[in-house]
Amino acid sequence: MSEVRFTLPYLPEASIQACDASLISGHLAGDGPFSQRVTSTLDNLLLAEATLLTPSGTHALELAMWLLDLQAGDEVIVPSYTFSSTANAVIQAGGVPVFVDIEHATCNISPAAVEAAITDRTRAVVPIHYAGVSADMDSLLRISEDRGIHIIEDNAHGFGGFHRKRPLGSIGRCSALSFHETKNVQCGEGGALIVNDPVDVDRAQILREKGTNRSQFFRGQVDKYTWVDRGSSWLLAEPLAAVLHGQLTNLEALQQSRKEVWCTYQSELSEWADELGIQQPFVPEYAQPAWHIYFLVFQEPTMRDRFIEHMRAHGIMTVFHYVPLHSSQAGLNFGIARDEFPVTDFVSQGLVRLPLWTMMPTPVVNRVVEAILAFR
Repeated sequence: MSEVRFTLPYLPEASIQACDASLISGHLAGDGPFSQRVTSTLDNLLLAEATLLTPSGTHALELAMWLLDLQAGDEVIVPSYTFSSTANAVIQAGGVPVFVDIEHATCNISPAAVEAAITDRTRAVVPIHYAGVSADMDSLLRISEDRGIHIIEDNAHGFGGFHRKRPLGSIGRCSALSFHETKNVQCGEGGALIVNDPVDVDRAQILREKGTNRSQFFRGQVDKYTWVDRGSSWLLAEPLAAVLHGQLTNLEALQQSRKEVWCTYQSELSEWADELGIQQPFVPEYAQPAWHIYFLVFQEPTMRDRFIEHMRAHGIMTVFHYVPLHSSQAGLNFGIARDEFPVTDFVSQGLVRLPLWTMMPTPVVNRVVEAILAFR
Protein backbone atom coordinates (compact mmCIF):
# COMPACT_ATOMS: atom_id res chain seq x y z
CA MET A 1 0.00 0.00 0.00
CA SER A 2 1.52 3.30 -1.10
CA GLU A 3 1.89 6.15 1.36
CA VAL A 4 -0.44 9.15 1.13
CA ARG A 5 1.84 12.14 1.50
CA PHE A 6 0.79 15.27 3.35
CA THR A 7 1.50 17.48 0.33
CA LEU A 8 2.77 17.10 -3.23
CA PRO A 9 4.31 19.80 -5.44
CA TYR A 10 2.15 20.74 -8.43
CA LEU A 11 3.91 21.06 -11.78
CA PRO A 12 1.49 21.31 -14.72
CA GLU A 13 2.62 20.95 -18.31
CA ALA A 14 2.17 24.70 -18.81
CA SER A 15 4.79 25.38 -16.12
CA ILE A 16 7.23 22.90 -17.63
CA GLN A 17 6.87 24.43 -21.07
CA ALA A 18 7.25 27.96 -19.75
CA CYS A 19 10.33 27.02 -17.71
CA ASP A 20 11.91 25.34 -20.76
CA ALA A 21 11.22 28.46 -22.82
CA SER A 22 12.83 30.61 -20.14
CA LEU A 23 15.95 28.45 -20.02
CA ILE A 24 16.27 28.40 -23.79
CA SER A 25 15.86 32.18 -23.98
CA GLY A 26 19.05 32.71 -22.02
CA HIS A 27 17.41 35.22 -19.67
CA LEU A 28 17.88 33.62 -16.25
CA ALA A 29 18.09 36.67 -13.97
CA GLY A 30 15.05 38.41 -12.53
CA ASP A 31 12.55 40.81 -14.10
CA GLY A 32 12.49 39.12 -17.50
CA PRO A 33 9.46 38.53 -19.75
CA PHE A 34 7.87 35.84 -17.57
CA SER A 35 8.38 37.94 -14.44
CA GLN A 36 6.59 40.80 -16.17
CA ARG A 37 3.65 38.55 -17.13
CA VAL A 38 3.33 37.19 -13.59
CA THR A 39 3.60 40.69 -12.15
CA SER A 40 0.84 41.94 -14.45
CA THR A 41 -1.41 39.00 -13.53
CA LEU A 42 -0.92 39.55 -9.80
CA ASP A 43 -1.46 43.29 -10.17
CA ASN A 44 -4.84 42.59 -11.75
CA LEU A 45 -5.89 39.83 -9.35
CA LEU A 46 -4.93 41.75 -6.20
CA LEU A 47 -5.68 45.30 -7.41
CA ALA A 48 -2.09 46.20 -6.56
CA GLU A 49 -0.23 49.44 -7.15
CA ALA A 50 2.83 47.25 -7.79
CA THR A 51 3.89 43.62 -7.45
CA LEU A 52 7.54 42.83 -6.74
CA LEU A 53 8.53 39.18 -7.11
CA THR A 54 10.98 37.95 -4.47
CA PRO A 55 12.96 34.75 -3.80
CA SER A 56 10.59 33.77 -0.96
CA GLY A 57 7.67 34.90 1.16
CA THR A 58 10.19 35.58 3.92
CA HIS A 59 12.01 38.07 1.70
CA ALA A 60 8.71 39.77 0.87
CA LEU A 61 7.96 40.19 4.60
CA GLU A 62 11.45 41.59 5.20
CA LEU A 63 10.98 44.07 2.37
CA ALA A 64 7.61 45.12 3.83
CA MET A 65 9.18 45.74 7.23
CA TRP A 66 12.00 47.79 5.71
CA LEU A 67 9.38 50.10 4.22
CA LEU A 68 8.28 50.97 7.77
CA ASP A 69 11.74 52.36 8.67
CA LEU A 70 11.54 50.84 12.14
CA GLN A 71 13.69 52.43 14.83
CA ALA A 72 15.25 50.66 17.82
CA GLY A 73 12.47 49.72 20.23
CA ASP A 74 9.64 50.08 17.71
CA GLU A 75 7.07 47.33 18.15
CA VAL A 76 5.14 45.27 15.61
CA ILE A 77 2.28 43.05 16.79
CA VAL A 78 2.20 39.51 15.39
CA PRO A 79 0.22 36.38 16.30
CA SER A 80 2.14 33.89 18.38
CA TYR A 81 0.58 31.17 16.22
CA THR A 82 2.48 31.76 13.00
CA PHE A 83 5.69 30.75 11.24
CA SER A 84 8.97 32.24 12.42
CA SER A 85 9.32 34.37 9.26
CA THR A 86 6.56 36.71 10.46
CA ALA A 87 8.57 37.65 13.56
CA ASN A 88 12.01 37.34 11.95
CA ALA A 89 11.12 40.03 9.41
CA VAL A 90 10.42 42.45 12.27
CA ILE A 91 13.73 41.65 13.94
CA GLN A 92 15.70 41.94 10.69
CA ALA A 93 14.26 45.43 10.19
CA GLY A 94 15.33 46.52 13.67
CA GLY A 95 11.98 46.21 15.46
CA VAL A 96 10.61 44.08 18.28
CA PRO A 97 7.85 41.50 17.66
CA VAL A 98 5.05 41.63 20.23
CA PHE A 99 3.19 38.32 20.41
CA VAL A 100 -0.58 38.14 20.93
CA ASP A 101 -3.19 35.40 21.15
CA ILE A 102 -5.51 34.12 18.41
CA GLU A 103 -9.26 33.52 18.10
CA HIS A 104 -10.48 30.00 18.76
CA ALA A 105 -12.89 29.76 15.82
CA THR A 106 -10.50 30.74 13.01
CA CYS A 107 -6.99 30.48 14.54
CA ASN A 108 -6.43 34.04 13.31
CA ILE A 109 -5.04 36.95 15.32
CA SER A 110 -7.41 38.28 17.99
CA PRO A 111 -8.36 41.95 17.41
CA ALA A 112 -9.06 42.33 21.14
CA ALA A 113 -5.57 41.06 21.95
CA VAL A 114 -4.11 43.42 19.35
CA GLU A 115 -5.84 46.44 20.85
CA ALA A 116 -4.69 45.49 24.35
CA ALA A 117 -1.07 45.17 23.18
CA ILE A 118 -0.76 48.60 21.54
CA THR A 119 1.67 51.05 23.15
CA ASP A 120 3.16 54.35 22.03
CA ARG A 121 5.93 52.31 20.34
CA THR A 122 3.56 50.21 18.18
CA ARG A 123 4.05 50.79 14.47
CA ALA A 124 2.16 47.95 12.80
CA VAL A 125 0.21 44.72 13.15
CA VAL A 126 0.81 41.67 10.94
CA PRO A 127 -2.23 39.40 10.61
CA ILE A 128 -1.95 36.10 8.80
CA HIS A 129 -4.98 34.54 7.14
CA TYR A 130 -4.60 31.13 8.72
CA ALA A 131 -5.32 28.17 6.45
CA GLY A 132 -6.58 30.61 3.81
CA VAL A 133 -9.49 32.04 5.85
CA SER A 134 -9.50 35.82 6.30
CA ALA A 135 -8.66 37.39 9.62
CA ASP A 136 -11.23 39.79 11.06
CA MET A 137 -10.10 42.67 8.88
CA ASP A 138 -13.08 44.88 9.74
CA SER A 139 -11.95 45.04 13.37
CA LEU A 140 -8.27 45.34 12.47
CA LEU A 141 -8.94 48.19 10.04
CA ARG A 142 -10.90 50.02 12.73
CA ILE A 143 -8.00 49.59 15.18
CA SER A 144 -5.53 50.70 12.52
CA GLU A 145 -7.46 53.89 11.84
CA ASP A 146 -8.23 54.66 15.49
CA ARG A 147 -4.72 54.02 16.78
CA GLY A 148 -2.65 55.11 13.79
CA ILE A 149 -0.83 51.83 13.11
CA HIS A 150 -0.17 50.09 9.79
CA ILE A 151 -1.49 46.71 8.66
CA ILE A 152 0.97 44.45 6.86
CA GLU A 153 -0.75 41.27 5.66
CA ASP A 154 1.20 38.03 5.89
CA ASN A 155 -0.73 36.44 3.05
CA ALA A 156 1.32 33.25 2.74
CA HIS A 157 -1.86 31.16 3.22
CA GLY A 158 -4.43 33.46 1.69
CA PHE A 159 -3.74 33.94 -2.02
CA GLY A 160 -7.05 33.38 -3.83
CA GLY A 161 -9.16 34.13 -0.76
CA PHE A 162 -11.32 37.17 -0.03
CA HIS A 163 -12.47 39.35 2.84
CA ARG A 164 -15.97 40.29 1.76
CA LYS A 165 -15.28 41.23 -1.88
CA ARG A 166 -11.68 42.36 -1.39
CA PRO A 167 -8.86 39.94 -2.31
CA LEU A 168 -6.69 38.96 0.62
CA GLY A 169 -3.41 40.81 0.24
CA SER A 170 -5.08 43.97 -1.09
CA ILE A 171 -6.25 45.35 2.27
CA GLY A 172 -3.16 46.37 4.23
CA ARG A 173 -0.50 48.93 3.37
CA CYS A 174 1.26 46.02 1.70
CA SER A 175 1.25 42.23 1.84
CA ALA A 176 3.55 39.26 1.38
CA LEU A 177 2.83 36.19 -0.74
CA SER A 178 4.63 32.85 -0.63
CA PHE A 179 5.09 30.52 -3.60
CA HIS A 180 6.78 27.74 -1.64
CA GLU A 181 6.11 24.23 -2.95
CA THR A 182 3.51 23.68 -0.21
CA LYS A 183 1.37 26.65 -1.29
CA ASN A 184 -1.58 26.74 -3.68
CA VAL A 185 0.47 28.50 -6.37
CA GLN A 186 4.10 27.45 -6.22
CA CYS A 187 7.50 27.47 -7.87
CA GLY A 188 9.59 25.63 -5.28
CA GLU A 189 10.76 28.79 -3.53
CA GLY A 190 9.41 32.24 -4.28
CA GLY A 191 7.27 35.10 -3.06
CA ALA A 192 5.99 38.57 -3.84
CA LEU A 193 5.49 41.90 -2.13
CA ILE A 194 2.12 43.42 -3.01
CA VAL A 195 2.33 47.20 -2.67
CA ASN A 196 -1.06 48.84 -2.06
CA ASP A 197 0.03 52.40 -1.25
CA PRO A 198 1.37 54.28 -4.31
CA VAL A 199 3.71 56.24 -2.03
CA ASP A 200 5.68 53.02 -1.38
CA VAL A 201 6.22 51.89 -4.97
CA ASP A 202 9.46 53.68 -5.88
CA ARG A 203 11.13 52.99 -2.53
CA ALA A 204 10.12 49.33 -2.54
CA GLN A 205 11.73 48.93 -5.96
CA ILE A 206 14.91 50.63 -4.72
CA LEU A 207 15.15 48.46 -1.60
CA ARG A 208 14.60 45.32 -3.68
CA GLU A 209 17.25 46.25 -6.26
CA LYS A 210 20.20 46.55 -3.89
CA GLY A 211 19.43 50.15 -2.97
CA THR A 212 19.77 51.44 -6.53
CA ASN A 213 17.35 53.40 -8.70
CA ARG A 214 17.62 50.79 -11.45
CA SER A 215 13.86 50.71 -12.16
CA GLN A 216 13.77 54.47 -12.63
CA PHE A 217 16.70 54.18 -15.06
CA PHE A 218 14.91 51.57 -17.20
CA ARG A 219 11.81 53.77 -17.24
CA GLY A 220 13.93 56.66 -18.53
CA GLN A 221 13.45 58.75 -15.40
CA VAL A 222 17.21 59.09 -14.73
CA ASP A 223 20.14 59.02 -17.15
CA LYS A 224 22.08 56.44 -15.11
CA TYR A 225 21.37 54.39 -12.05
CA THR A 226 23.30 54.50 -8.82
CA TRP A 227 23.18 53.59 -5.14
CA VAL A 228 20.61 55.81 -3.39
CA ASP A 229 19.37 53.88 -0.32
CA ARG A 230 19.94 50.73 1.69
CA GLY A 231 18.77 47.57 -0.01
CA SER A 232 19.32 43.93 -0.79
CA SER A 233 19.04 41.52 -3.71
CA TRP A 234 15.43 40.36 -3.65
CA LEU A 235 14.63 39.38 -7.25
CA LEU A 236 13.10 36.04 -8.30
CA ALA A 237 15.04 34.06 -10.92
CA GLU A 238 13.30 34.08 -14.30
CA PRO A 239 12.84 30.28 -14.68
CA LEU A 240 10.91 30.24 -11.39
CA ALA A 241 8.73 33.09 -12.61
CA ALA A 242 8.04 30.97 -15.68
CA VAL A 243 6.85 28.11 -13.46
CA LEU A 244 4.52 30.57 -11.72
CA HIS A 245 3.22 31.83 -15.05
CA GLY A 246 2.26 28.30 -16.06
CA GLN A 247 0.26 27.83 -12.87
CA LEU A 248 -1.48 31.19 -12.97
CA THR A 249 -2.83 30.45 -16.45
CA ASN A 250 -4.88 27.65 -14.84
CA LEU A 251 -5.62 29.31 -11.51
CA GLU A 252 -9.39 28.75 -11.49
CA ALA A 253 -9.10 24.98 -12.00
CA LEU A 254 -6.25 24.79 -9.50
CA GLN A 255 -8.30 26.48 -6.79
CA GLN A 256 -11.42 24.48 -7.62
CA SER A 257 -9.54 21.21 -7.14
CA ARG A 258 -8.45 22.27 -3.66
CA LYS A 259 -11.93 23.48 -2.78
CA GLU A 260 -13.40 20.09 -3.66
CA VAL A 261 -10.98 18.29 -1.32
CA TRP A 262 -11.60 20.81 1.49
CA CYS A 263 -15.38 20.56 1.14
CA THR A 264 -15.29 16.75 1.05
CA TYR A 265 -13.41 16.70 4.36
CA GLN A 266 -15.78 19.26 5.86
CA SER A 267 -18.96 17.36 4.95
CA GLU A 268 -17.82 13.75 5.32
CA LEU A 269 -16.18 14.29 8.72
CA SER A 270 -18.89 16.45 10.27
CA GLU A 271 -20.82 13.77 12.14
CA TRP A 272 -17.63 12.00 13.27
CA ALA A 273 -16.13 15.28 14.51
CA ASP A 274 -19.28 16.19 16.44
CA GLU A 275 -19.36 12.77 18.08
CA LEU A 276 -15.77 13.04 19.31
CA GLY A 277 -15.80 16.75 20.13
CA ILE A 278 -13.25 17.62 17.44
CA GLN A 279 -13.17 21.13 15.98
CA GLN A 280 -13.42 21.57 12.21
CA PRO A 281 -12.52 24.77 10.34
CA PHE A 282 -14.95 27.66 10.67
CA VAL A 283 -15.53 30.16 7.85
CA PRO A 284 -16.98 33.52 9.02
CA GLU A 285 -19.63 35.22 6.90
CA TYR A 286 -17.11 37.81 5.72
CA ALA A 287 -14.63 35.25 4.35
CA GLN A 288 -14.25 33.33 1.12
CA PRO A 289 -11.45 30.81 1.74
CA ALA A 290 -8.36 30.17 -0.35
CA TRP A 291 -8.67 26.42 0.44
CA HIS A 292 -5.05 26.23 1.56
CA ILE A 293 -5.13 23.98 4.65
CA TYR A 294 -7.68 21.63 6.15
CA PHE A 295 -7.19 21.01 9.86
CA LEU A 296 -8.80 19.41 12.90
CA VAL A 297 -8.36 20.48 16.52
CA PHE A 298 -8.51 17.76 19.17
CA GLN A 299 -9.45 18.51 22.76
CA GLU A 300 -6.48 16.61 24.20
CA PRO A 301 -2.86 16.41 22.96
CA THR A 302 -2.76 12.67 23.67
CA MET A 303 -5.80 12.14 21.45
CA ARG A 304 -4.16 14.19 18.68
CA ASP A 305 -0.99 12.11 18.97
CA ARG A 306 -2.96 8.85 18.84
CA PHE A 307 -4.75 10.11 15.74
CA ILE A 308 -1.46 10.86 13.97
CA GLU A 309 -0.21 7.36 14.82
CA HIS A 310 -3.50 5.84 13.65
CA MET A 311 -3.21 7.61 10.30
CA ARG A 312 0.42 6.61 9.94
CA ALA A 313 -0.58 2.98 10.48
CA HIS A 314 -2.95 3.43 7.53
CA GLY A 315 -0.14 4.82 5.39
CA ILE A 316 -1.37 8.41 5.59
CA MET A 317 0.81 11.32 6.70
CA THR A 318 -0.79 13.97 8.91
CA VAL A 319 1.16 16.68 10.71
CA PHE A 320 0.78 19.23 13.50
CA HIS A 321 1.59 22.89 12.94
CA TYR A 322 3.33 25.77 14.71
CA VAL A 323 5.05 25.68 18.06
CA PRO A 324 3.93 29.04 19.54
CA LEU A 325 6.48 31.80 19.04
CA HIS A 326 5.98 33.24 22.52
CA SER A 327 7.31 30.04 24.11
CA SER A 328 10.08 29.35 21.57
CA GLN A 329 13.73 29.98 22.42
CA ALA A 330 14.07 32.82 19.90
CA GLY A 331 10.73 34.29 20.93
CA LEU A 332 11.88 34.48 24.53
CA ASN A 333 15.14 36.11 23.42
CA PHE A 334 13.87 38.62 20.85
CA GLY A 335 10.16 39.16 21.40
CA ILE A 336 7.69 40.51 23.94
CA ALA A 337 4.75 38.65 25.45
CA ARG A 338 2.67 40.88 27.71
CA ASP A 339 -0.34 38.60 28.17
CA GLU A 340 -1.43 34.97 28.44
CA PHE A 341 -1.99 32.77 25.39
CA PRO A 342 -4.75 30.29 26.29
CA VAL A 343 -6.10 29.83 22.76
CA THR A 344 -2.69 29.63 21.09
CA ASP A 345 -1.50 27.04 23.60
CA PHE A 346 -4.68 24.99 23.24
CA VAL A 347 -4.66 25.04 19.43
CA SER A 348 -0.96 24.28 19.09
CA GLN A 349 -1.35 21.17 21.27
CA GLY A 350 -4.44 19.87 19.48
CA LEU A 351 -4.25 20.88 15.81
CA VAL A 352 -3.48 18.40 13.04
CA ARG A 353 -3.44 19.04 9.29
CA LEU A 354 -4.82 16.58 6.74
CA PRO A 355 -3.32 15.81 3.32
CA LEU A 356 -4.41 18.42 0.78
CA TRP A 357 -2.74 19.24 -2.50
CA THR A 358 -3.65 20.56 -5.92
CA MET A 359 -5.32 17.98 -8.21
CA MET A 360 -5.47 15.45 -5.36
CA PRO A 361 -7.22 12.35 -6.80
CA THR A 362 -10.68 11.51 -5.47
CA PRO A 363 -9.73 7.91 -4.53
CA VAL A 364 -6.91 9.28 -2.36
CA VAL A 365 -9.27 11.72 -0.65
CA ASN A 366 -11.73 8.90 -0.01
CA ARG A 367 -8.97 6.76 1.45
CA VAL A 368 -8.06 9.53 3.89
CA VAL A 369 -11.71 9.96 4.91
CA GLU A 370 -12.19 6.23 5.48
CA ALA A 371 -9.11 6.03 7.68
CA ILE A 372 -10.27 9.02 9.72
CA LEU A 373 -13.75 7.59 10.28
CA ALA A 374 -12.15 4.40 11.62
CA PHE A 375 -10.52 6.35 14.45
CA ARG A 376 -12.31 6.16 17.79
